[in-house]
Amino acid sequence: MPDTPARPSFHGFEQIPLREYAERAYLDYSMYVVLDRALPFLGDGLKPVQRRIVYAMSELGLNATAKPKKSARTIGDVIGKFHPHGDSACYGALVLMAQPFSYRYPLIEGQGNFGSTDDPSSFAAMRYTESKLTPIAEVLLGELGQGTVDWNPNFDGTLEEPSWLPARLPHILLNGTTGIAVGMATDIPPHNLNEVVSACIRLLDDPQATVRDLCEHIRGPDYPTSAEIITPAADLLQMYETGNGSVRARSTWIREGQNIVITAMPYQVSPSKIMEQIAQQMRAKKLPWLEDLRDESDHENPVRLVLVPRSNRVDYEGLMGHLFATTDLERSFRVNINVIGLDGRPQVKNLRTLLSEWLGFRQDTVRRRLKHRQEKIERRMHLLEGLLVAFLNLDEVIRIIRTEDEPRAALIARFALSDDQADYILETKLKQLARLEEMKIRGEQDELAKELSKIIATLASPAKLKKLVKDELLADAKKFGDARRSPLVARGAAQAISESELVPSEPMTVVVSTKGWVRAAKGHDVDPASLSYREGDRLLQAVRGRSTQQVAFVDSTGRSYSALVHTLPSARGNGEPLTGRFTLPSGARVTGAAAGDDEARFLVASSWGYGFVTRFENFCGRNKAGKALINVDAAAEALAPSLVADPKTDRIVAVTSAGHLLAFPIGELPELDKGKGNKLIQIPPAKLKSGEEKVIAVASVRVGGELTLHSGKQKLVLSWRDLQAYEGTRATRGHALPRGYTRVDSVATS
Repeated sequence: MPDTPARPSFHGFEQIPLREYAERAYLDYSMYVVLDRALPFLGDGLKPVQRRIVYAMSELGLNATAKPKKSARTIGDVIGKFHPHGDSACYGALVLMAQPFSYRYPLIEGQGNFGSTDDPSSFAAMRYTESKLTPIAEVLLGELGQGTVDWNPNFDGTLEEPSWLPARLPHILLNGTTGIAVGMATDIPPHNLNEVVSACIRLLDDPQATVRDLCEHIRGPDYPTSAEIITPAADLLQMYETGNGSVRARSTWIREGQNIVITAMPYQVSPSKIMEQIAQQMRAKKLPWLEDLRDESDHENPVRLVLVPRSNRVDYEGLMGHLFATTDLERSFRVNINVIGLDGRPQVKNLRTLLSEWLGFRQDTVRRRLKHRQEKIERRMHLLEGLLVAFLNLDEVIRIIRTEDEPRAALIARFALSDDQADYILETKLKQLARLEEMKIRGEQDELAKELSKIIATLASPAKLKKLVKDELLADAKKFGDARRSPLVARGAAQAISESELVPSEPMTVVVSTKGWVRAAKGHDVDPASLSYREGDRLLQAVRGRSTQQVAFVDSTGRSYSALVHTLPSARGNGEPLTGRFTLPSGARVTGAAAGDDEARFLVASSWGYGFVTRFENFCGRNKAGKALINVDAAAEALAPSLVADPKTDRIVAVTSAGHLLAFPIGELPELDKGKGNKLIQIPPAKLKSGEEKVIAVASVRVGGELTLHSGKQKLVLSWRDLQAYEGTRATRGHALPRGYTRVDSVATS
């Protein structure tokens, strides 16, 4: 019998349910993404990768006055010492901080190809580019070695890195940031340095200041481009009060002669994308006012797109309004001020809370800096006291050093020195002692004493500490501040021009075949019968309209469908089936068409002799399945509509398959939006149900007009006066047509 394998031992391992383990692992991962990757820290406004890049560059000596080094060297230090992640993602973060079109105040100065506004991701590989810090990076790094930050071990415990950088300005607002974490995201727009500093000083002077008060200083975001911010001031105020909202930016343009020149784009909008969007509309014939467009951007003019209108009669404001509404020339940016606060927790903060917390961070940083300086001064003064003793007793000190086996202990015993003082004296070179002068030592002591008393007084007085913070903010604003780039302009929302306005108004003839194929020919002098049709197909109806109008089609069930005339295929071919555009009920077929303005009147009727007058707008709908127009009986079908020339004087004519014709004044027929209508002509019910007789066609004849009846190869033309012989009251039987016209195929009016 084989040996039973031993059961595995789980001694020393924790056994937990898989569900609990998965929840714990995902929570750990999400917290890592939130805190260590995606969201910025309120204090320095940086994500971990950005902070590590800036710190690594400072450690490499790549300050603003230094010679730049290969970016690959910087990235190597960053991922090898502090950020053990992909080099491409790390280099992408470095490039972003060097792009003047991405960062309002770039922290890195790049040499080489760092991308362009047309394609920000077209930067060269890191082995080809060089980089160093910009002067404003000093705002983040200037106080780093002055006891202002906490230090943590790096990922392998061999080095230490700062937990944050001691920012002298609220960088979180200056350059803003975007990031997507697990279950949350952040979108903070950039702002103007002078405005932010002004708001900080207002809050220092008046801690009770509201968001509305602070918005007197920070009027809105300030992007790296000079595109206009057109968001209303009330919406901006609400955005700053809640920490959520949106900002709308619009391109700027000028007229040069007859041309339109676009001079600035919204933030992160590519000129090539704009060119593509406009060209696409031109190819689709949706911009008939525009003849040409060119990209004349160069180093002197980073954005210069030239639009050439067809004539100087073009409505420039209307054209640009249409482009703003249909392209990225006008763009909305989401705002979500979600940051990791001083308590280490992510939270969406309003403007006042954000600046208040940052000022608390700044005051704490200054306090730590002053305490660090106080400790250094006290140590230096302590050493100077020992050095002064050595100077006053120089010969004795030299004798002790030369003769004593333990000079350190002898000096401490002889002059009551501390260990540090004795070590400092022993480390001082003899030639320096020879040149020492008592006045210099006492002068340095006096200066240090004055500085120490000033520091102690500042630390003891919140008012003095605030004044120091305020003075340093003003000094940095004077050194690095600049004018606003994105002007704030109150403008209304852009409106796209309707498609019918963009199309030139031309006469068109819409031709529908019996099998439901449709096409449109230019002009009204087209002979629809002479056009070629598919085998077994023929002309059903032709209606006249204009390219800017809609055309409606009625099916046998009484539903109507509409389309713009200019979107129909050309009459040079066979057209296209209406079933490709619309969803007709099963078994339904197209029975007629109509075209005109919204207020045009049409006569609609069913083969069972019911009908009414309706406006053309009641034919039109945007649904592919159409809309109900006329209610028809189960065995009946809707007939082709007939245009009403005058809704007061026209005659209504109804013709049956048995050769009966009735004419009556249009005033006897109601005007409805939809429904079944009233009876037009009397047909015996038995004949209707059996299908023996039905209404073949209806028409509305204008005063002085003619009605043409087609029966096989014969046709009968009835003038306005001839129709008097067929007049009667609505819903009567009418009069029989002459022999040979008992089977009417179709009618036409003129």
